[in-house]
Formats: sequence, structure tokens, C-alpha cells
Amino acid sequence: MKKFLLAATAAFALAGPSVLNAAEEIHIPKEEWSFNGVMGTFDKAQLQRGFQVYKEVCSACHSLQYISFRNFTDLGYSEEQVKSLAAQYDVEDGPNDDGEMFKRKARPSDHVPKPFPNDALARVANGGALPPDLSLMTKAREGGPDYVYHLLLGYEEPPAGLELTPGLSYNKYFPGHQIGMAKQVADGIVTFADGAPSDAAHIAKDVTAFLHWAAEPKLEARHSTGVRVTLYALIFAVLAFLAKRRLWKDIKH
Repeated sequence: MKKFLLAATAAFALAGPSVLNAAEEIHIPKEEWSFNGVMGTFDKAQLQRGFQVYKEVCSACHSLQYISFRNFTDLGYSEEQVKSLAAQYDVEDGPNDDGEMFKRKARPSDHVPKPFPNDALARVANGGALPPDLSLMTKAREGGPDYVYHLLLGYEEPPAGLELTPGLSYNKYFPGHQIGMAKQVADGIVTFADGAPSDAAHIAKDVTAFLHWAAEPKLEARHSTGVRVTLYALIFAVLAFLAKRRLWKDIKH
């Protein structure tokens, strides 16, 4: 996603002192997410739609360096689908017997390739700003998925009297309100295979859920483990209490 969620330091550097002076406390509305709470789980259909948004809109500039193709089985894809997906990408490997690096089709064990071979080229293609990796984006920003979701939908015309720094856009949820990423989410920019709504709000919701999965791919397992441990602790506490009563019932206090 072109210049999507640029690092705050880079955006402030682009915006200059006026952005820093305009910093203020911003209220991020809370959203309902299927993965919230101790029993929260991911909606796999939503994750697949979010991955589609990432592929079609975000991946041109942003990487998912901590995600391997085999991780996508967690989204409900079969192993064959994952192999087919990986084969759509070329990765660098080597050296070969001649000591040279070479390109090959990606395998499920490979990480999702970066869109640019190096950071310098990424900056050249994005007006000097380095598009951040999105693997941990919902964990790296205060407000988490709520912030990412509302940031994607927070583009507006600047208030009267506010002169934007050239190359920046106005976003009511970004600190300082001037951001280096142009508006990326709009109605109908993708067409979902499952026929789900493709208005801006649904698109932003789906890709945010996918990015939160990327940041916490083991969230469901962690929640499940937490529930089992809590139940075990409760059962142990009850048994300990009953054992204590039995051992001390004939002892006068």
C-alpha cells in the first residue's frame, strides 16, 4: 500500500516543525473485533479478504518480513494453495556452484519477499520515505488495530487556514494530522471472491484484521492455552480447599 503507515519519525521529518507543534491528544474510537477478549478468534474468511487487499494494494511498497508462506495455512488455505501462492514469487538464493546468486520460485518455507531489493531503492520510489514493514504494525502503534483501521479511513480535506506541507495529506487520526501516505482505501478498489462488501469501511476492516493476524499469528493458540491454564488453576484451587477441609476437620481451633 503506497506509503502506507509511514513511521512517525519519517513523517515528522517530512512535515517539519509545524507538525510537531500541532501535536495533540487524538481519541481513537474503539471497534469490535472477533479476536478481542480471552475467547477471541480470527475470522478466516475475513483474513483471506484482508490478505487479498494486502496483495493488491499494499504489497507494492510494504513487506511482511516475519511471515512465511507456510503461515498462510492458518488463514484456511490448503498446502497446495500455499505452494501455488509461493510459486507466484521469485526469491534470491545461492550461491550456486559457480559462486553466484540466482533467482528461483519461492517455496512455502520462504518468507514473503520484500517489494524492493534494498532500502535505498525503496526510498527513491517513495519520495525519500521508507515504507515500513507491516508484520508488526498493529502491535507497534498505540491503539493497535483500532488506530490502523481509523487511520485508513481518516483522510479529509484540511481545515480552513491549515496549509499542508507539499507531498503530505491531512488525516485526522495521525499525530500532527499531516501524513506522508496518500489515501489508499476507497470504495470498490478490490473485488472479493466471496462477494463480501467492498466499500472502504469493510476493506479497511479486513486488511486491519489481516495485519493483526500477521502481528499475532499464534493469538488463538495463546487464548486457548490461557483458558486451559485458568480452568486448571480453578480446579486445583477447589481440590486444595477440599483437601484442606478434610485434613483439618477433626482439629479444634
